[in-house]
Parts: sequence; C-alpha cells; structure tokens
Amino acid sequence: MKAETVRKEMNRCGKAGIPFLCAIDFEMENGFFVEDPLHAKTIYFRIGPVGNAPSEIPPATAPRLTVHPNDFEAYRNKFGQVHQGLMRGDSFLLNLTEKTAIESNLSLEQIFLLSQAHYKLLYPEHFVCFSPETFVRIRHNEISSFPMKGTIDATLPEAERQLLSNYKEECEHHTIVDLIRNDLNMVATRVRVKRFRYVEKIPTLHGEILQTSSEISGLLPDGWAADLGNLLFKLLPAGSISGAPKPATVHLIRQAEKIPRGYYTGIFGYYDGQEFDSAVMIRYIEKESDRYYFRSGGGITVHSSVEDEYREILEKIYLPIHN
Repeated sequence: MKAETVRKEMNRCGKAGIPFLCAIDFEMENGFFVEDPLHAKTIYFRIGPVGNAPSEIPPATAPRLTVHPNDFEAYRNKFGQVHQGLMRGDSFLLNLTEKTAIESNLSLEQIFLLSQAHYKLLYPEHFVCFSPETFVRIRHNEISSFPMKGTIDATLPEAERQLLSNYKEECEHHTIVDLIRNDLNMVATRVRVKRFRYVEKIPTLHGEILQTSSEISGLLPDGWAADLGNLLFKLLPAGSISGAPKPATVHLIRQAEKIPRGYYTGIFGYYDGQEFDSAVMIRYIEKESDRYYFRSGGGITVHSSVEDEYREILEKIYLPIHN
C-alpha cells in the first residue's frame, strides 16, 4: 500500500490502542500495515521475544554463504561522485550502499528462523532482514534512538581500540549523533545523549564483528500514540542510513546509486497497544528471479578511503548464525 495510507493507519490504531506491524520503504512511497500481527501469517517478524514466527526451524545442512563482489572500479565511480558532493559541502555524511549477488544453501525462511538478531522480518519470496539497529523505541513517553556507525572485524588485533581510535569513524559517529539529536528535537523535548559511542559485538557465520552505537532520548507529550504515524514520518528517512543534511544528501544518494533501495534501509516496527519498537532495515537479503542479493553500505565522509569503504561493505555481508 502507499506510505501515506500506512501513516494514517498508524494514527488510527495508535489512538485506539490496537496492535499493528508496519513498514515504510526508504523512498517513503510504499509500505505495509498488518493489524493484530501476532495472529497474522502473511509477513513474519520478531522483535526481541515478541513475534509471530513459527518456533520450529526447518532442517538445513551447515549454513553456507558465497559472496560475488561487485567490480571495485564501479564502486570507485560511485564513491567518487558522492565524495565530490561532500567536498562541495552538499553533505557532511552520506550512506552509500551496494547490491551484491550472493549464494546460500538456505531459504529466506531458514535464514529468518536461524538468524540471531533483535529485529527480524520476513516478507516471503521477497526479502529477509536481520537488523541489529533500532530506529526508535517508545516506552512510557520516552523516545529513544540508537544509531550505529563504525564497524570492524572483531578478530583483528586490538580491534576495539582500533575502532574507537579511528579518526574517520569518530567524525562519522559525532555527525550522526548530532543529526539524530536534531531529528528527535522535532518531536520531543529534553533531548539528550544518554550513552555515547559504546561498543557492541555481533555474531556472524564467520566470527564476530564490533560496532559502535550511541543512545539518544527525549520526552513525548501524553497522547503520542494517536499521532504515531505523523511523528514517525517527521523522522524519515532514518538519519543513520541517509546522512546530513538529509534533503541534499538523499538527492546525492539517488544520483550515485541510480536504483531505488525499496524496503532496504526503510523501517519496520511493532506497536503492542502501549509501546512501540522499530528497526532500520539493514542486514538485508532480497530475492529477484530466484537469485539472492545482499544490500550493504557504509558512511562516507571527506576523510573516507575508497579501499576501506569497499572492504567495509563486504565485511557487512554475513549471516548472524552460529555454526
């Protein structure tokens, strides 16, 4: 359905205290809305312990993932285009993404059920998402966001120290925290950074990776649920996967990437009648004509190295499954 319809349905069900599952694509053109989703079986989700997914896991051999990287020179051309925009001052931070062909012996359903992630979503025969990143969480009038910026292979020597001392990653993280703080100020009061640049471990099929996140929160007025759709749309697209300033950065992204992202880097969320929790749709595999593609990206600043950024988008191609 149209994203505008999703917005109106969120307001209606939020006001009435009716649980729902929703999603909105990156372009803010399309989405889906499922009322009473715990009893629906068309789209599967799990957020923490809550979801409608079947509990049994279908039999599978040892999980396998083969990556077919895109041509480095093609990525260099895209990188050069956005880097010129950064040098002109069109943007201070931009999230550049790639669509990489992969092969796996697992179905989308198996990937969904086996993956270990706080946020999981399966749109059968279309895509699966196993995201570690919160978009916004609303509990007891407090709205919180947890932007992720900065990734490193956890097996590298002194990986955490390398990550935290990396100047480019630090600049990128400061920028995104400032952007998210400004976004929350549009809908909330008493906005503050509660935790800055803490490190999290994420398991993958080939070992662990480290990522840095921050926690930013503010207070919403009473009755926020009746305005939930309007509130969320003011915050879209998510700052961590677009950049700053948003309008000029999104324009630059569209010029460089050329193809729509669709649901990749959009958001999905669940409202239980009292609280709302949502994810940025990263760590995303889509199916097209019986082929799988993994969508991944990274933040680009004027300090970025094309070789480092190309390496990062490949490092983010993983399945969060323990052998």
